[in-house]
Amino acid sequence: MKRATTALAALAASLSFAAVPAAWAQENAASYPHTVQGAADFVAAAEQDLSDFSLDNARVNWVNSTYITDDTNALASKSNAELTEKQVAYAVEAARYKDIPGLDPDVVRKLGILSQGIVMPAPTTSGAADELGTIMTDLSATYGKGRGTLNGEEINGSDIEEEMGNLDHTPAEFAEMWASWHDNVGAPMKDDYVRMVEIGNTGARELGYADVGAMWRSGYDMEPEAFAAETERLWQEVKPLYLALHTYVRNKLNAKYGSDVQPQTGPIRADLLGNMWAQEWGSIYPLVAPEGAGDLGYDIGDLLKAKGQTPVDMVKTGEGFYSSLGFDPLPGTFWTRSMITKPADREVICHASAWDVDNKDDIRIKMCTKVNSTDFVTIHHELGHNYYQRAYNEQPYLYLNGANDGFHEAIGDFVALSITPRYLVQIGLLDAAKVPSADKDIGLLLRQAMDKVAFLPFGLMIDRYRWGIFDGSITPAQYNSAWTKMRLDYQGIVPPVERPADGFDAGAKFHIPGNTPYTRYFLARILQFQFYQAACKQAGWTGPLHRCSFYGNKDVGKNLEAMLSMGMSKPWPEALKAFTGSSKMSAKPMLDYFAPLKDWLDKQNKGQKSGW
Repeated sequence: MKRATTALAALAASLSFAAVPAAWAQENAASYPHTVQGAADFVAAAEQDLSDFSLDNARVNWVNSTYITDDTNALASKSNAELTEKQVAYAVEAARYKDIPGLDPDVVRKLGILSQGIVMPAPTTSGAADELGTIMTDLSATYGKGRGTLNGEEINGSDIEEEMGNLDHTPAEFAEMWASWHDNVGAPMKDDYVRMVEIGNTGARELGYADVGAMWRSGYDMEPEAFAAETERLWQEVKPLYLALHTYVRNKLNAKYGSDVQPQTGPIRADLLGNMWAQEWGSIYPLVAPEGAGDLGYDIGDLLKAKGQTPVDMVKTGEGFYSSLGFDPLPGTFWTRSMITKPADREVICHASAWDVDNKDDIRIKMCTKVNSTDFVTIHHELGHNYYQRAYNEQPYLYLNGANDGFHEAIGDFVALSITPRYLVQIGLLDAAKVPSADKDIGLLLRQAMDKVAFLPFGLMIDRYRWGIFDGSITPAQYNSAWTKMRLDYQGIVPPVERPADGFDAGAKFHIPGNTPYTRYFLARILQFQFYQAACKQAGWTGPLHRCSFYGNKDVGKNLEAMLSMGMSKPWPEALKAFTGSSKMSAKPMLDYFAPLKDWLDKQNKGQKSGW
């Protein structure tokens, strides 16, 4: 899932904001007067400066992510501190021009982006920028070098993630991996994280925000309070579907492991769900698959291995999907500069991400790809970022981003929804005679729901947890207890072992030390079905929505390109309407997609206690 989109997107998403040099502010206040023309000139200069600096900064961060050493950490910290000095200075200056009457709408939008596209700001205090840059680099490196244990033997982050989905392990082994990862990776970060929040909140207040969380919520073309309410509205729409899935899965886990391991009522034990963070449950599908309908007759990973597919072959297959829609092939540099598999000789950040290094055509992915179903889907997702990045590369620098951050995540996700049996036949991976018949539809839908629906509350609570930290309602002493409580309240899960009060389990999730706002992923889960339904209608699909594949449809590609090329140049409702015909986010397409499953789950759950 997860990305480092460059240009303003990646830089703002992963970097801090530094102190404002007084001399810089005084000089630029004189250079750009408080007039309509002064505001336009300021925006043009800031945009050019950030664009020029972004190339070297992106290259430094790429090397640091793919070759973690003390030296690359130091280089990244220095470059990021230099960048953020510029960014925060421009953010402060941008606020000076907002009250000028008669500003060009384009200038107004760019002023807003300069002042709102901040993730972790440092105050003007001397040394704050350097301290913040060092902390953030150290947090990222700590995660990248993280280790857990399995049967007492050390295991790295990429491998432990895969082993959490290996159903041959015992509950005791799952618990060991879960606890060791959270203890070894999360807990050591806590003091640095507390300090980072202190610095960031001071910087946010200097920029006119109540705290960092309020600043994060300000970037969605609506008031922060309205945005929080909008995401809550969407969650309430889909919550009944999640509760039905939770009840069904809990019952199956109880049948598998017994009540001593997984009680028949109440929350689910987090380590039994096939994922270190219980955010997606697809790995345990074999345990919950409905009898008969649950056997789909194929596994994508097995199909890939049977064909002798390599990780590079998998990426070429993903490229082929976008080419079938009419998009140009990936540039040659993509294949020579991407990190597709994990190097054997160095530490890297394996977390999958997509990069646009030069804001033109130097697009890359960074993955520790394994030949399995999960990474096949992830490749389609990550390439969605790359094709989005290239589609808007003619936009001005400040518009080099998705319409909102949920859009960037949703593009690859909605393409991945097209990885249907029909698509697998079209690309020669599945024999047409082995396409599951209609009586397998519940199995197909349940398999999708184990990832798509199971993720929803997790996607929402990550930022709500951090909003609480930023506004002070969650104190450092409560970091772990609040995390555990919110995971119970939203997801209905509990840790497999008692958690230490002074721990920092949240730090064991990449996006926390990586300082990446997370509500985008919740929005992406909603938007992807809205995009998918629109694409299927454009392709003339009339069958069940979940069996639609728009692979090869040039009309869909043309319409998609029209939306993607807008970048961030217009408010996101306009971009949404350009492709779907509606300017409002809706969970209805997702509910339509899973409607047959919801009816089936309700029948299976009859007599079972819902919730926890």
